[in-house]
Amino acid sequence: MYSRKSPLPYKMRDVVLPGDAACPGCPIPIAWKVLGAVFGEKMILVIPACCSSVVVGPYPYSSIKASVVHVAFASAAAVASGIAEALERRGITDVYVVAWAGDGGTADIGMASLSGAAERNHNIIYIMYDNEAYMNTGIQRSSATPYGAWTTTTPIIGKTEHKKDVAKIMIAHGIPYVATASIGYPHDLYAKLERAKSIHGFKFIHLHAPCPVGWRFDPRYTIKVAKLAVETGMWILYEYYDGKLRISGPSKPFIDSKRRKPIEEYLKLQGRFRKITPEKVEEIRKYVDENWRWVKLLS
Repeated sequence: MYSRKSPLPYKMRDVVLPGDAACPGCPIPIAWKVLGAVFGEKMILVIPACCSSVVVGPYPYSSIKASVVHVAFASAAAVASGIAEALERRGITDVYVVAWAGDGGTADIGMASLSGAAERNHNIIYIMYDNEAYMNTGIQRSSATPYGAWTTTTPIIGKTEHKKDVAKIMIAHGIPYVATASIGYPHDLYAKLERAKSIHGFKFIHLHAPCPVGWRFDPRYTIKVAKLAVETGMWILYEYYDGKLRISGPSKPFIDSKRRKPIEEYLKLQGRFRKITPEKVEEIRKYVDENWRWVKLLS
């Protein structure tokens, strides 16, 4: 992704080591490599119960050459807040506290501690890697599971409610920085992490992370699926800071709905949408259009 002549202080493999316990095609190590390029070993990852707890590897071994704190499902934001306060009291300013949690540990079980940490404006970066279900425990539905998607705890026809948009909720908290990102666009993620790194206070990044196992697609298509989410308008990349929303480069060509790819191209690659009906596809299309109206209104 980056050339040897890159001015980056860290190579991605300096921090993320080979031999992790991720499934083939897993988006987690892809994102961690970008984190490693930005923060190097100068980060403390706070990870609640999730797939990432397994990917890191069993103690005393680790696939990440940085400090990792494993915590209970609901407490990532609270623990990260405490660590950030302790660092500040000790005058340590060159170590970054990153809460790394899935959609279950963020949109559902961890929502209370997330909201509290945001309201108190603790100096942390919270990354919600969103694979849209509880993948580690058997592909159960979360509130971030999209409409029409199958999980082991949805009706056979798929989820009957739309996805909870946590980024919008965090914007409503009035925190200094909110962004959406995708593992399909690592340079965009890198730039957003760099911006978050430069801002004091609570920063939230909602990271779209397709899961081959839970979404039922061939592991070789992880990046393809991630990019199709953006190209169809299903996932909009933006930043919100200084009271203004800015559409990110990869999403700018798709402001015009005529330039977006049909959402069917995104859905048909995923077995979780196998039983979706034309009526449900039309409902998803309306949802996408409404999201774009909201983004254009704020930008």
